[in-house]
Amino acid sequence: MDMRSKSSRPTVGVEKIHESSSSSWQLGPFVRANGSQPLLTPNRQAVFLDPVTGKETPWAFSHVFNPAAIAWNDNLYVLFRAEDDTGNGIGTYTSRIGLAQSSDGARFTVLPQPVFYPQPGRYQEPEWPGGCEDPRIVQAGDGTFYMTYTMWNQKLWQMGVATSTDLRHWQRHGPAFSPTLRSKSGSIITCRIGDKITAARINGLYYMYWHNGRELSLATSVDLLHWVPALDTDGQLRVALPRLSQNHFSEPGPPALLTEHGIVLLYNGFCDDHLVPGANAPACRYSARQALFAADDPGQLLACTEQPFFGPQEPWEVTGQYGAGTTFVEGLAWFRNRWYLFYGAADTYVGLALANG
Repeated sequence: MDMRSKSSRPTVGVEKIHESSSSSWQLGPFVRANGSQPLLTPNRQAVFLDPVTGKETPWAFSHVFNPAAIAWNDNLYVLFRAEDDTGNGIGTYTSRIGLAQSSDGARFTVLPQPVFYPQPGRYQEPEWPGGCEDPRIVQAGDGTFYMTYTMWNQKLWQMGVATSTDLRHWQRHGPAFSPTLRSKSGSIITCRIGDKITAARINGLYYMYWHNGRELSLATSVDLLHWVPALDTDGQLRVALPRLSQNHFSEPGPPALLTEHGIVLLYNGFCDDHLVPGANAPACRYSARQALFAADDPGQLLACTEQPFFGPQEPWEVTGQYGAGTTFVEGLAWFRNRWYLFYGAADTYVGLALANG
């Protein structure tokens, strides 16, 4: 999350019938864990040999935030965005993706080196010098992990796709869409069967909510690698989630979840000077909401929360790189019979909140 993604396009309204104060379909409520303290913080001592510059680099020096998460082999894994010491302000650092692991959901061990970062070769140009940002992760039925992430060269961002079988070694597959299409933040629809969450097929296809630079759109895929944007009858990108009142900018959160009520999408948003902030949604403060879509039609919006279900309140969530405050949700995992929700706080820390199933 950062202010580079702000759009000046006029607000799109949504009919009142879509607003919902009922909580029957929503996930949560979520309660902060770890004594209401950050789960992960910057590490100025962690260094690695950067393959682009050939120099020892403190890869997690300034900020660690915006995490993805998944449970696998009785462990909980968190992929997080880390920024080095090269920048001076939002969007000017080089980002790399680190990995943390926990066997109990409380104590996490961070690998000393990043597991995903810009490298010389075919994809250096779209990823350098801005780096690899804001991962989301799903697992396919065959066990392969699919990560969507933002490729950022400090001029243009686009969504990339990578795969892994162990969460440590990754293969790039390039942009999810045509490089000419502005894209980021892919939330692939998943389903939970028992303790395992995997990418879900609906009518034979995989679906993904993604941010197109203005609102949330919809895309489909047959293989989780190559994505086709959904279009309206007039050939324009189909809007899956219009801009709602008190929510000027929207960006998808963790992979969406197919439930008995429909498809539940957690998403992030903020108000700006064009809208009157609400009591629970101050101007320019990122908070999280939920939306419900039809199970057999991921583009049909059924309901959405009137107010954020999770927002900045702790001191470390309203100070740091993004001082207005953020609780930017990106990781959702089912582990030990509870929901684990991981979020970026103030573009500086990783936080964790828990909810019963």
